[in-house]
Amino acid sequence: MTPGLIQVYTGDGKGKTTAALGLCLRAAGHGKRCEIIQFQKGSAYMGELYAIQRVPEIAITQFGWGCPRSALIRSGFAHCVNCGDCFRRNRAPENPWPRLGLAYASEVLREGRAELVVLDEVSYIMNRGYVTVDEVLSLLRSRPAGMEVVLTGRRMPPEIIEQAHLVTELFPQKHPLADGVSPSRRGIEY
Repeated sequence: MTPGLIQVYTGDGKGKTTAALGLCLRAAGHGKRCEIIQFQKGSAYMGELYAIQRVPEIAITQFGWGCPRSALIRSGFAHCVNCGDCFRRNRAPENPWPRLGLAYASEVLREGRAELVVLDEVSYIMNRGYVTVDEVLSLLRSRPAGMEVVLTGRRMPPEIIEQAHLVTELFPQKHPLADGVSPSRRGIEY
Protein backbone atom coordinates (compact mmCIF):
# COMPACT_ATOMS: atom_id res chain seq x y z
CA MET A 1 0.00 0.00 0.00
CA THR A 2 1.36 3.42 -0.89
CA PRO A 3 1.29 6.00 1.89
CA GLY A 4 -1.53 8.53 1.84
CA LEU A 5 -0.29 12.10 1.80
CA ILE A 6 -1.76 15.44 2.82
CA GLN A 7 -2.13 18.00 0.04
CA VAL A 8 -3.08 21.67 0.35
CA TYR A 9 -4.39 23.96 -2.39
CA THR A 10 -4.50 27.51 -1.08
CA GLY A 11 -4.06 31.13 -2.18
CA ASP A 12 -6.22 33.91 -3.54
CA GLY A 13 -6.32 32.56 -7.09
CA LYS A 14 -9.16 30.72 -8.81
CA GLY A 15 -8.81 26.96 -9.16
CA LYS A 16 -8.36 25.38 -5.73
CA THR A 17 -11.58 23.36 -5.85
CA THR A 18 -11.10 22.72 -9.55
CA ALA A 19 -7.64 21.22 -8.89
CA ALA A 20 -9.05 18.99 -6.15
CA LEU A 21 -11.87 17.84 -8.44
CA GLY A 22 -9.34 17.06 -11.16
CA LEU A 23 -7.35 14.92 -8.74
CA CYS A 24 -10.56 13.04 -7.86
CA LEU A 25 -11.29 12.48 -11.52
CA ARG A 26 -7.78 11.06 -12.03
CA ALA A 27 -8.13 8.80 -8.96
CA ALA A 28 -11.58 7.62 -10.07
CA GLY A 29 -10.07 6.70 -13.43
CA HIS A 30 -7.92 4.21 -11.54
CA GLY A 31 -10.90 2.82 -9.61
CA LYS A 32 -10.21 4.71 -6.36
CA ARG A 33 -13.13 5.82 -4.22
CA CYS A 34 -13.23 9.58 -3.57
CA GLU A 35 -15.25 11.63 -1.09
CA ILE A 36 -15.52 15.39 -1.48
CA ILE A 37 -16.78 17.25 1.57
CA GLN A 38 -17.60 20.86 0.76
CA PHE A 39 -17.84 23.36 3.59
CA GLN A 40 -19.74 26.63 3.14
CA LYS A 41 -21.19 25.44 -0.15
CA GLY A 42 -24.75 24.37 -0.79
CA SER A 43 -25.44 25.49 -4.34
CA ALA A 44 -27.47 22.90 -6.18
CA TYR A 45 -26.52 24.43 -9.55
CA MET A 46 -22.73 23.95 -9.51
CA GLY A 47 -21.57 22.07 -12.61
CA GLU A 48 -19.39 19.68 -10.62
CA LEU A 49 -22.50 18.34 -8.86
CA TYR A 50 -23.99 17.22 -12.20
CA ALA A 51 -20.73 15.76 -13.48
CA ILE A 52 -20.00 13.78 -10.33
CA GLN A 53 -23.39 12.06 -10.59
CA ARG A 54 -21.92 10.37 -13.68
CA VAL A 55 -18.82 9.07 -11.89
CA PRO A 56 -19.83 6.42 -9.34
CA GLU A 57 -16.41 6.40 -7.64
CA ILE A 58 -16.83 10.04 -6.51
CA ALA A 59 -19.27 11.22 -3.85
CA ILE A 60 -19.82 14.84 -2.90
CA THR A 61 -21.57 16.16 0.20
CA GLN A 62 -22.15 19.85 0.87
CA PHE A 63 -22.38 21.50 4.26
CA GLY A 64 -23.58 25.05 3.72
CA TRP A 65 -26.51 27.26 2.80
CA GLY A 66 -27.30 27.36 -0.88
CA CYS A 67 -28.71 29.95 -3.23
CA PRO A 68 -32.46 30.61 -2.88
CA ARG A 69 -32.62 30.84 -6.71
CA SER A 70 -30.70 27.63 -7.38
CA ALA A 71 -33.61 25.82 -9.08
CA LEU A 72 -33.95 28.62 -11.64
CA ILE A 73 -30.20 28.78 -12.17
CA ARG A 74 -29.95 25.00 -12.55
CA SER A 75 -32.70 24.96 -15.17
CA GLY A 76 -31.03 27.78 -17.13
CA PHE A 77 -33.80 30.35 -16.55
CA ALA A 78 -31.52 32.50 -14.41
CA HIS A 79 -27.82 33.04 -13.84
CA CYS A 80 -25.77 33.62 -10.71
CA VAL A 81 -25.68 37.40 -10.31
CA ASN A 82 -23.16 37.40 -7.44
CA CYS A 83 -25.75 38.79 -5.03
CA GLY A 84 -23.94 37.21 -2.08
CA ASP A 85 -27.03 35.80 -0.30
CA CYS A 86 -25.44 32.38 0.10
CA PHE A 87 -22.16 33.88 1.36
CA ARG A 88 -23.91 36.05 3.96
CA ARG A 89 -25.91 33.11 5.33
CA ASN A 90 -22.80 30.93 5.51
CA ARG A 91 -20.94 33.64 7.45
CA ALA A 92 -23.57 33.87 10.21
CA PRO A 93 -22.15 33.06 13.66
CA GLU A 94 -24.91 30.52 14.35
CA ASN A 95 -24.25 28.55 11.13
CA PRO A 96 -24.67 24.85 12.06
CA TRP A 97 -23.13 23.40 8.88
CA PRO A 98 -19.37 23.57 9.65
CA ARG A 99 -19.61 21.42 12.79
CA LEU A 100 -21.89 18.93 11.03
CA GLY A 101 -19.46 18.78 8.12
CA LEU A 102 -16.50 18.15 10.39
CA ALA A 103 -18.37 15.35 12.17
CA TYR A 104 -19.19 13.81 8.78
CA ALA A 105 -15.54 14.11 7.67
CA SER A 106 -14.45 12.39 10.87
CA GLU A 107 -16.83 9.53 10.15
CA VAL A 108 -15.59 9.19 6.55
CA LEU A 109 -11.96 9.05 7.68
CA ARG A 110 -12.59 6.76 10.65
CA GLU A 111 -14.54 4.27 8.52
CA GLY A 112 -12.06 4.49 5.62
CA ARG A 113 -14.87 5.08 3.13
CA ALA A 114 -12.58 6.53 0.47
CA GLU A 115 -8.99 6.40 -0.67
CA LEU A 116 -9.02 10.14 -1.46
CA VAL A 117 -10.87 12.67 0.69
CA VAL A 118 -11.20 16.36 -0.16
CA LEU A 119 -12.00 18.88 2.58
CA ASP A 120 -13.05 21.76 0.34
CA GLU A 121 -12.99 25.26 1.87
CA VAL A 122 -11.90 23.83 5.22
CA SER A 123 -9.57 26.81 5.81
CA TYR A 124 -12.58 29.12 5.81
CA ILE A 125 -14.27 27.33 8.69
CA MET A 126 -11.02 27.32 10.68
CA ASN A 127 -10.28 30.99 10.00
CA ARG A 128 -13.81 32.02 10.99
CA GLY A 129 -13.66 30.03 14.24
CA TYR A 130 -16.35 27.46 13.44
CA VAL A 131 -13.80 24.69 14.10
CA THR A 132 -10.27 24.84 15.48
CA VAL A 133 -7.02 24.10 13.72
CA ASP A 134 -6.36 21.47 16.38
CA GLU A 135 -9.61 19.69 15.50
CA VAL A 136 -8.60 19.51 11.84
CA LEU A 137 -5.06 18.37 12.73
CA SER A 138 -6.55 15.65 14.92
CA LEU A 139 -8.77 14.61 12.02
CA LEU A 140 -5.73 14.37 9.73
CA ARG A 141 -3.83 12.26 12.27
CA SER A 142 -6.79 9.86 12.49
CA ARG A 143 -6.81 8.99 8.80
CA PRO A 144 -5.91 5.45 7.70
CA ALA A 145 -2.32 5.04 6.46
CA GLY A 146 -3.18 4.79 2.76
CA MET A 147 -5.73 7.62 2.62
CA GLU A 148 -4.86 10.78 0.67
CA VAL A 149 -6.43 13.98 2.03
CA VAL A 150 -6.67 17.29 0.17
CA LEU A 151 -7.51 20.53 1.99
CA THR A 152 -8.54 23.62 0.04
CA GLY A 153 -9.23 27.25 0.80
CA ARG A 154 -7.67 30.69 1.11
CA ARG A 155 -5.31 31.52 3.95
CA MET A 156 -4.65 27.95 5.05
CA PRO A 157 -3.38 28.05 8.65
CA PRO A 158 0.42 27.59 8.93
CA GLU A 159 -0.01 24.58 11.23
CA ILE A 160 -1.84 22.74 8.44
CA ILE A 161 0.75 23.75 5.84
CA GLU A 162 3.50 22.44 8.13
CA GLN A 163 1.82 19.01 8.28
CA ALA A 164 1.17 18.83 4.52
CA HIS A 165 3.37 16.90 2.13
CA LEU A 166 2.39 19.00 -0.90
CA VAL A 167 1.32 22.66 -0.86
CA THR A 168 0.24 24.58 -3.94
CA GLU A 169 -0.55 28.28 -3.69
CA LEU A 170 -2.65 29.73 -6.47
CA PHE A 171 -1.98 33.39 -7.14
CA PRO A 172 -4.18 35.55 -9.39
CA GLN A 173 -2.41 37.62 -12.00
CA LYS A 174 -5.49 38.50 -14.02
CA HIS A 175 -9.18 37.57 -13.84
CA PRO A 176 -12.10 38.80 -15.98
CA LEU A 177 -14.40 39.21 -12.97
CA ALA A 178 -11.93 41.53 -11.23
CA ASP A 179 -11.57 43.56 -14.42
CA GLY A 180 -15.36 43.86 -14.82
CA VAL A 181 -15.15 42.10 -18.19
CA SER A 182 -17.52 39.24 -17.57
CA PRO A 183 -20.21 38.12 -15.13
CA SER A 184 -20.03 34.62 -13.62
CA ARG A 185 -20.35 32.15 -16.45
CA ARG A 186 -22.29 28.90 -16.36
CA GLY A 187 -19.88 25.98 -16.75
CA ILE A 188 -16.81 28.12 -16.00
CA GLU A 189 -17.31 29.85 -12.61
CA TYR A 190 -20.19 27.57 -11.51
